[in-house]
Amino acid sequence: MQLRQFFSAHLFPVFIFLCIFAVAMKVLVSNEIEQVCPGFVGACVEITVENSAYSQELWTEIDALGEEYRATLTTESLKELPGIAATRRVYRACGKDPSRYRPASEALIRRMLQGKALYQIDTLVDLINLASIRFGYSIGGFDASKFVGDTLTLGVGRAGEPYEGIGRGMLNIEGLPVFRDAEGGVGTPTSDNERTKIDLSTRSLLVLVNGYDGNEERVSSNAEYILTLAQRYAKGSNGSFFLYR
Repeated sequence: MQLRQFFSAHLFPVFIFLCIFAVAMKVLVSNEIEQVCPGFVGACVEITVENSAYSQELWTEIDALGEEYRATLTTESLKELPGIAATRRVYRACGKDPSRYRPASEALIRRMLQGKALYQIDTLVDLINLASIRFGYSIGGFDASKFVGDTLTLGVGRAGEPYEGIGRGMLNIEGLPVFRDAEGGVGTPTSDNERTKIDLSTRSLLVLVNGYDGNEERVSSNAEYILTLAQRYAKGSNGSFFLYR
């Protein structure tokens, strides 16, 4: 009986974690991206979580940051935040108009500055949005169990490439930076894909921080902040991150 209790208490949780993150994802950066942004650095965050529909404490943080930004930024000056400015430059270099296809971080902060409420989705999506707003990087958040294969590659969208943005329908991603798994596109700085989106059943969270400004220290700080938020609001455990170029 004691041996059975030991296995239940010590080995079963480890087994669950191994099942959730059975395959460690690799992240590659294509030559296409290196040519338009040779200093690019990204962070891949992986953590086991429990999602929930809503967190009042999290939204208190989000609302406080909104008040801070409304006192210090305008819809024009926010474009000069390093992470946003660098992403806009890469959009132009890839042939995309950043004012028509805004980076998600810019769109979120812009909405705050206009006095509009942010969309409340669920705790994981909401905390990723907070992390994006806080640092100005466009961040992709995914249910890692929905990826096909063990590798994500950052490239540039092609003409006619099918891509269903979350809540946006079919999106023209030609000229947008895009992460692809073995089946196709999963994330761009404008919108992530329906196929790999987070939902209330998500346990294995993978987050990609896109540092088109090449600031390794700031990208790492953003990754650490995501881990902190996930631990605080989503019972995050066994979290880690690595940088990729």
